[in-house]
Parts: sequence; structure tokens; C-alpha cells
Amino acid sequence: MPGSRKLGRATDHRIAMMRGLTTYLLEHGRIETTLTRAKELRSFAERMITLGKTPTLANRRLALAFITKEDVVKKLFDEIAPEYANRNGGYTRIIRMGPRRGDAAEMCIIELVKDEKPEKKKAAAKPARTRATRAKKPAAAPAAVEEAPAVETVAVVKVPVEAESAAQEPTGLTKTTPAPTMKESAE
Repeated sequence: MPGSRKLGRATDHRIAMMRGLTTYLLEHGRIETTLTRAKELRSFAERMITLGKTPTLANRRLALAFITKEDVVKKLFDEIAPEYANRNGGYTRIIRMGPRRGDAAEMCIIELVKDEKPEKKKAAAKPARTRATRAKKPAAAPAAVEEAPAVETVAVVKVPVEAESAAQEPTGLTKTTPAPTMKESAE
């Protein structure tokens, strides 16, 4: 038996629970359970997928002896295992979800990995680093200091307006004119 977690159950109960969890995982693709059960379940599920990769009668019978539903065994050999033909292990993923409310047991989701990109992309070729290239690290260029753009500040100066004509009476109105900017005052 893979793993050595007893999960607080007798051997028969523990094996029956693992059979049920494995069947349900292969049937639905993902399940929510406790972290320790998921870690134990991972080895059982991956062993069943490995059996399914070589579709012989003997492997089908071994899978039927462990998985509790015949249609799940058919799905395993016809759909699930061929997806992982080019993958050597690592068919499941465990995602932690945090503690369960009530007893604070660490919960997680265990799911079958979807194989989107079976082949790894090679990284861009980097030049080999030698002692000489390490010693000749390019000096960091000093950061260019950009001058902040001149912000025009406008000061309001109140100047009394003189009466332009006799028709207008001086009422004490004020005229606003912009103050000289920093560029104009420097010149």
C-alpha cells in the first residue's frame, strides 16, 4: 500500500475510503477533501492512471479490483490515461484552500492535471557565464535625471481699473493679470 498515513481508521475502512475517493476523482476530475487524505489519495490515483497507460486485460482487471465502478474503469482506459501518454507521473495537483470551518482541518482540492503543453519550451539561449564575463559586468548607466517640466504658476494680482469713459463710473472693480512665470522672471 502506498503511503503510511492511517487517517484515524482501521485498515479495511481506510482502504475502502481510498477506493471510493479514487473512483470519485477519476469520475469527476477534481474533488475537495482534507490535505492528508489528498496526499494519500494522490499515490492511488496516479497508480491507476499508470495502469491505464498500457491497456492490457491484466491491467484492466487490476483496475477493476480497485475502482468500484466499471464505467469509470472504461473512462480511465479510453479517455484519461491516453491524455497522459507522454507524461511520466505527476497526474494530479493539490491546491490548498485553508482551514475548514468547524474543526479547522486543512482543506484542499485535488484534481487531474490538464496537459495543455506536453512539450516544454526551451528557454532562450543565454550566453555561457564564465569567470571573464562575470568580471566584466557592464557598469550600470547612471539614471538619467529628467528635469521636471516648468509648471506655470499664476498669481492673481488685483489692480484697480480706471474708468475708461465718462459713461462708466469707477465702482472699485479689479482686473486680474497673471504673474510672470519663472522663466520670464529669470530672463
